[in-house]
Amino acid sequence: MITEIRYKNFKALRDVTLPLGRFTLIVGANGTGKTTAMNSLNILKNPDKPSWREIASVDSNADGNTVISWVTENIIYHETWNSKGYVNRYEKNESTSQNTHETILEALEKSFEEIGKKPILNSVIFSFDAQKIVEPVSVRPNIELSEDGTGLAGVLDQLRDSEPERFEELNRELESWLPEFDRILFETPKDGTKAFLLRTKIGKHKIKAKDLSDGTRLALAYLTLAYLPNPPQIVAFEEPERGIHPRLLRNIQEAMDRLAYPENYGEKREPVQVIATTHSPYLLDLYKDRREEIVIADKDENGVHFERLVNLPNIEKILQEQDAPLGDVWFSGVLGGVPAQL
Repeated sequence: MITEIRYKNFKALRDVTLPLGRFTLIVGANGTGKTTAMNSLNILKNPDKPSWREIASVDSNADGNTVISWVTENIIYHETWNSKGYVNRYEKNESTSQNTHETILEALEKSFEEIGKKPILNSVIFSFDAQKIVEPVSVRPNIELSEDGTGLAGVLDQLRDSEPERFEELNRELESWLPEFDRILFETPKDGTKAFLLRTKIGKHKIKAKDLSDGTRLALAYLTLAYLPNPPQIVAFEEPERGIHPRLLRNIQEAMDRLAYPENYGEKREPVQVIATTHSPYLLDLYKDRREEIVIADKDENGVHFERLVNLPNIEKILQEQDAPLGDVWFSGVLGGVPAQL
């Protein structure tokens, strides 16, 4: 679990730290570094791919460094790029006990010797595309859900065959999310391909994926991801409210919670670290009692900065005085993270 990511001269993030937990909801205006921070996960998966100039802040000196440091409970990993190339190093996280450090560092040094690099982050940034979600897919083993939702039919078909009890649980949950439907079905549009359908509760009509509304397609993608037996280690969502009716946002929240807090849903797997960005006051309202999970992204004369909602000065007093839903308070601008007024 990453506790924070620190940025130095990385695109719009000049010198800033993003605090993270099991679940983190980042809210802010356009241009406040939310997408840049999310995209850094892809950089950290393959840090030797980009050149320094591709990721450096626009006014970085030719002899300067771009650094992204990701911090876990035990280790701080430093990824550094400059005009001479890329290097990585690690150090102890001083907040952890010395005995634990010795064990962790010995294992880490061994992994560096054996595989020549640090552990790889298993992260996926999902930004579902309603058109991609319904595309028929070639039948193949170990199919995975792509960032844009491609492969959903194959993932569902695989889940039905390998985890039938989990697939049935997903179907029951489908009725809660989309009451007009009662079951996921499949068809073979042509040899070697699969597509999914939804069956209506009344009349038992089979509705092809391509005839479903965009919102229904997107909802099914989120629901499926939440029921995967082995989801990625880190999952990020760009504005999960896009294309979703506000009444379904609580279901989206539950899907993200199932990933991040599996023990609350009877799951035995390890928690997934979930990061989401939003512009939706409706989604923000759902976290009014979970303020420690909210990060405000803002920008001033000193650049972009991230801060937990609970750490804002006088936050409790502000919320009491406003006496309004959290989304409305944020929308008003008193918390920051909204477009600047000229």
